[in-house]
Amino acid sequence: MPILRTERLEKTFDTSGADTSVVAVRDVNLDVEAGEFLAITGASGSGKSTLLHMLGGITRPSGGRVLLEGVDLASLGDDDLAAIRRRRIGFVFQRYNLLPELTLLENVALPLVLDGRNAAAADAAARESLAAVGMDHRASHRPDELSGGEQQRGAIARALVTSPAIVLADEPTGALDSANSARVVELLQRLVAERRQTVIMVTHDATVAAAAGRVVKMRDGRVAYDSASVEVPVS
Repeated sequence: MPILRTERLEKTFDTSGADTSVVAVRDVNLDVEAGEFLAITGASGSGKSTLLHMLGGITRPSGGRVLLEGVDLASLGDDDLAAIRRRRIGFVFQRYNLLPELTLLENVALPLVLDGRNAAAADAAARESLAAVGMDHRASHRPDELSGGEQQRGAIARALVTSPAIVLADEPTGALDSANSARVVELLQRLVAERRQTVIMVTHDATVAAAAGRVVKMRDGRVAYDSASVEVPVS
């Protein structure tokens, strides 16, 4: 079975104060294999971010299923779903989300500390994760002492520290200049090639998307194109 599968996935949002609802994602069927680098693209409002949030268990679907390592995320209670997100899914965001009062090492170790890992083990794993992204020499620095590219590499280290099944990256280069954007994309490619890390990335940048091994384009909440297959017509 693929490491991640969606089956007829849908998400509808009720419009407050109106009799209508908005269908953000409809009838999405995807299989993602272990070690795959998938980019999800599309115009604003195409449903790509909503799809990513459902893949990560942040947003519950209105219909269909998300299966991560065979587990139906929608079937889990809040506590079990939070544990899956904490242990099996690594998140990378556009704005890094590093805590300013902590050092980079402490930021990277935080997911393990919150999951009950002892301090020494969390520290060792965080140092290993920072070394994997070439940031171990900046471990003692706080976020405001780092460049945007360095902060994003630190955020990727934090996403990797739990050895997740998948890494979900939401516009990871959106706040970076072209040089740092290229470095982050190259890092993600290397993680896929060398560690067989599964990465799913949302991006509006066609150049960034082209660096992935597979591209899915969203339109009006549906998959309009999947480079792993033939084009899917959208009515």
